[in-house]
Amino acid sequence: MSKKSLGVASIAGAVAMAAVAFAATPATAQAKEKCYGIAKAGQNDCQTGSSSCAGTSKVDNQPDAWKYVPAGSCAGAGGALQPKKA
Repeated sequence: MSKKSLGVASIAGAVAMAAVAFAATPATAQAKEKCYGIAKAGQNDCQTGSSSCAGTSKVDNQPDAWKYVPAGSCAGAGGALQPKKA
């Protein structure tokens, strides 16, 4: 395989992977929900009431820390769809 055809194949592969990732994003986002109160310490997906970064929850099951879970599974995991009262 020549260098030129290898380069073209690499670019085509990258474009195809980006297209697949972009197309999958909306379905993935719709299939998940924020579940409060189930994250282990340091494993929350985004900010809490007392911090602005993912991975900063201080204790297991911090009431205002959340994780994305499959839609419909939050209550079964012991969480809530709204932040819990401390």
